[in-house]
Amino acid sequence: MSPEDSTAPLDVEAAVRSRYSGGARQREEALCCPVPADPKDVDFLPAEVVEKDYGCGDPSRFVREGDVVLDLGSGAGRVCFVAARRVGPNGRVIGVDMNDDMLEVAERNRPVVAERLGYDACEFRKGRIQDLRLDVERLDARLRERPVAAAADLDALRAEVDVWRRDAPLIPDESVDLVVSNCVLNLVREEEKRALFAEIHRVVRRGGRVAISDIVVDEDLPEAMRNDPELWSGCLSGAFREDLFLKAFEEAGFHAIEIESRGDRPWRVVDGYEFRSVTVTARKGKEGPCLERNQAVVYRGPWREVLDDDGHRLVRGERIAVCDKTFGILTSAPYAESIVGIPPYVEVPLEDAAPFVCSTGVVRRPARATKGDGDARPAATPEACGPDCC
Repeated sequence: MSPEDSTAPLDVEAAVRSRYSGGARQREEALCCPVPADPKDVDFLPAEVVEKDYGCGDPSRFVREGDVVLDLGSGAGRVCFVAARRVGPNGRVIGVDMNDDMLEVAERNRPVVAERLGYDACEFRKGRIQDLRLDVERLDARLRERPVAAAADLDALRAEVDVWRRDAPLIPDESVDLVVSNCVLNLVREEEKRALFAEIHRVVRRGGRVAISDIVVDEDLPEAMRNDPELWSGCLSGAFREDLFLKAFEEAGFHAIEIESRGDRPWRVVDGYEFRSVTVTARKGKEGPCLERNQAVVYRGPWREVLDDDGHRLVRGERIAVCDKTFGILTSAPYAESIVGIPPYVEVPLEDAAPFVCSTGVVRRPARATKGDGDARPAATPEACGPDCC
């Protein structure tokens, strides 16, 4: 890396476009962090799709039958096609990419995959993953028909684009069950990463999920490395610092954030900075009011106490008062195995529920709210007690 390289302004999109266009024409081994595919997952794919796939993990394993899946940075289409087999004929998979050469590979192989599966569940759209409202293919067509030649033309185009974003977004609000991505988020410019996560949160349905495989780094990178086009397009310069990657999900409004896999050893070490692959999952569903329905949760352990994403301090064995929304979250996957949900003795209709102040660590004593009058409650039967009853 020369001093000139370290100080020159970097056109990130141009560097990435050039590198991945080359990778669409011919396999490039050094592009991103290659992960060998499980043969049984790709046995139905054209060889070209497998050969020109550049990723660092397998987010497709989190796909469920019937899902609507969005793949960010879909490239040659491998993750989309594998997801299509998993969603089945009643699901749908949408791939979004900005690279025309990669989109051409995916589109050319789409009918082949559809014939082998017996159904076509995939479609590919041109767009920027940090701006999922803008249909870039539509924008390209508009510019071919009416090029921008003056300031007035630019103003007219901006007005049109604003209407498209509002009335015909590339990916509508809350329209997908699962967002996946395989080693692409690191290719987005630093100043657009917050918008990227906001867009991911916007398009996922309440109760939906994300599964992201990407490259992270252990320390903040120096400016010289962040300004190196070769390192950028190779999935290194734009890597999130590992802890900040998880923080980005939290700040966007996700919960149940988990590191599903983490490279035991670095994929690359450059000037002492360690780069490795991680796969992170998270869920959406914290939106909405906090309502009092006299519910409580008990944390089973093994820790003495834990703090959830909303600041609820759950002490092992204590009945902690929670709102209806938190009760639903904590008694569902992935928390349910660690939580005992205690419903109220008398059901509180949702329409009658009062606002609940989500204070941390408020204990709900086993009084009428969750137990009722001792004389009024039926005695437990052996069947109700279960095998562990004393």
